[in-house]
Amino acid sequence: MNIDDAELLVQFREPATKEQAFTTIIKKYQERLYWHIRRMVVDHENTNDVLQNMFIKAWKGLENFREDSQLYTWLYRIATNESLTFLDQQKRKSSISLNDVESGLSNTIKADQNFDANRLEWKLQLAIQQLPEKQRLVFNLRYYDEMPYEQMSKVLGTSEGALKASYHHAAKKIQDFILGR
Repeated sequence: MNIDDAELLVQFREPATKEQAFTTIIKKYQERLYWHIRRMVVDHENTNDVLQNMFIKAWKGLENFREDSQLYTWLYRIATNESLTFLDQQKRKSSISLNDVESGLSNTIKADQNFDANRLEWKLQLAIQQLPEKQRLVFNLRYYDEMPYEQMSKVLGTSEGALKASYHHAAKKIQDFILGR
């Protein structure tokens, strides 16, 4: 996708090119947003549902997008909020604690046919699922998406200092989990 976001937004605001512009936005960002959501929600089917809801919200809100941030940052924020809402709904639906939901996410990972607890990437996934929700989110954004703290601050509405502290604590917990401490 070589077309830049500013041009896509201009096209989106024109009735004749609105749908094509949005289709291009989806194609441009779908995969990155899918993996962002997947790292939070874990299950493929649930990830697709959250992604679909996220794009519906984006479609409805894009006309009012003020361009205070980059389009991708705005989409990321919607994806993050939709993921957190989904996890909260799962927690309320089953009327169990967040720890039980997180345990269920760990079980989803273990149920994968390719799961091998001795392989480092699986240990990393299990360790990430043990983190509190906010630390898990910050770790995923920084580690997998290599998002700068400044951009993360805009997505999450949190200070850079708090994000750095969350990442540091998350990395320490993951290290301890992997090393069996």
